[in-house]
Amino acid sequence: MNADVAVARPLRAALQREWLLLVFAAVGVALAWIDPQPASAYRRWLHVPSLAGLTGLLIAIQAIGDSGLVQRAAAKLLLRMRSVRGVGLLMVAAAALLSMVLTNDVSLFLIVPPTLALGGLCRLPVGRVVVLEALAVNAGSSLSPIGNPQNLLLWQRAGVSFVGFMWAMLPAASVMCALVAGLAWCWLPAEQITLAAGALEAERVRRPLAALGVVALVGMVVTLEAGRAVVGLGAVLVAFGLLARGSLRRADWLLLSTLAVIFVALGHAGALPPVRGALERLDLSRPLVAYVAGIGLSQVISNVPATVLLMERVHDPLALAVAVNVGGFGLAIGSLANLIALRLARLPHGVRLLHRVSVPFLLVCAPLVYLSWRWLG
Repeated sequence: MNADVAVARPLRAALQREWLLLVFAAVGVALAWIDPQPASAYRRWLHVPSLAGLTGLLIAIQAIGDSGLVQRAAAKLLLRMRSVRGVGLLMVAAAALLSMVLTNDVSLFLIVPPTLALGGLCRLPVGRVVVLEALAVNAGSSLSPIGNPQNLLLWQRAGVSFVGFMWAMLPAASVMCALVAGLAWCWLPAEQITLAAGALEAERVRRPLAALGVVALVGMVVTLEAGRAVVGLGAVLVAFGLLARGSLRRADWLLLSTLAVIFVALGHAGALPPVRGALERLDLSRPLVAYVAGIGLSQVISNVPATVLLMERVHDPLALAVAVNVGGFGLAIGSLANLIALRLARLPHGVRLLHRVSVPFLLVCAPLVYLSWRWLG
């Protein structure tokens, strides 16, 4: 009996930890049984280039973490900061700014590991900071045409310049970023930093591994921008297979499996005839209807699939961009960035903590963004 309990406890813990993978795998299987589709549809829903890009980024970040570079950088940061609030605000601001250039997902891969390292060095409320970083990348990335996948799609469809897109999104993005900054200021404690014993002892950096990780990270960003993510991943796999097999093994392959089943399940759900029929009955020519539809659908199938479903029906791509970017707040499923942040941080009760903040945030943010967009847009 004791042996059975000893086996059952790790299994139960693993199932609780990977509940998202199990839920979406079950949804995907159920949809495949109810509504069989050709293999080409599943390949389309899988978003192979996006998944390849995320895989390469995850391997690169694993190597950078294994090298000790992140821990050294975190220790140096603490020498320059005096309060927990100051550290948290710096990380949240960095997340928002990076997301404008490197996309929201890439920004989290860069920001969350140092946040976790800082949590081990001082009394930083890691859960709060990671949740704020998830909100920050959703807000910051909304400004840039390359900040997130939905903006890239809608920018190309709108046919405006890079600067023109940013100018159109500026009122909405400004409101979102201001709200995140205000929340961070109120939610993070102002107490002085208390360092753990030996926190600032020199961390040995494995320079060759750090260099490999940085080169792989930059290479994946470049190949993503060029639309050659699969080629970039191939190069990363070859390089790490030859030079850093340990980091390759330790990469979070379960996270990638989770993202794959989410892509397929949500893509299939969005293609169901009842979903498409419901959209046909909406008067999406009215700005408020389109705005509410973009936010609401994002809460059900995430904002990228919501964009794909709605962009053929909403005649103003920039208006839709505002709606689906706001839709990234609220439920965790609203934005892939939320799920990546929670997974990278492995927070106890992380989904509950995110929802406790993000759902009220959406309720405040949505009307304010709509008013600013209609008034200043």
